Amino acid sequence: MPSAPIAVIDFETTGMMPAQGARATEVAIVLMEGGRVVDRYQSLMRTGVRIPPFITQLTGITNAMVEAAPAAAAVMREAACFVGDAPMVAHNAAFDRKFWQAELQYAGLAAPHPFACTVLLSRRVYPDAPSHSLGRLTDHLGLPRAGRAHRALADAEMAASLLACMQRDLCQRFGLAWPDHALLMQLQRCARPAIGKLLQHHRQAAPAEQPPTALQMG
Repeated sequence: MPSAPIAVIDFETTGMMPAQGARATEVAIVLMEGGRVVDRYQSLMRTGVRIPPFITQLTGITNAMVEAAPAAAAVMREAACFVGDAPMVAHNAAFDRKFWQAELQYAGLAAPHPFACTVLLSRRVYPDAPSHSLGRLTDHLGLPRAGRAHRALADAEMAASLLACMQRDLCQRFGLAWPDHALLMQLQRCARPAIGKLLQHHRQAAPAEQPPTALQMG
């Protein structure tokens, strides 16, 4: 059975908390199916909120760039259409989920999508990694870096590569069918001592499929 799509998202923002007035400056979404990138969406967005200098130093996104960008509501309508009903994944999902919900609310749209978190998942799949930050995990696992860190599309691409790597490793270690979003949600909430039991139960409930090869993943 074909793997259902998963949308991997990353925001760049003016601050940490929408509740404190922070707004998104850029969004990128990488659509994955069976560990393979099938589509991408990226846009800067104009909200009227000024970008602090230290954020510009971090991301390279300037006030002039966002002033020339499409209005945030228009971008978020496009992003919501691009994602459709696909469940979502982000690295440090608590952050991106807040901005996804807040920016869609500003646009008058609902945000029912469940989020899995590659930080929580990587702590369970790679507990001995020296760090679970996106860049350090990418280097530790020998995955490709995708452009400048702290730009939305580069970070979304790296998070998508990390997700596919974890899914593939779970298949190989535990003889699983390709892990779907529902299993990822269970796994990220699972205490480490109970992970083996969870995955054994899942393996018994569903026959294993051959994981995609690196060539198939593109």
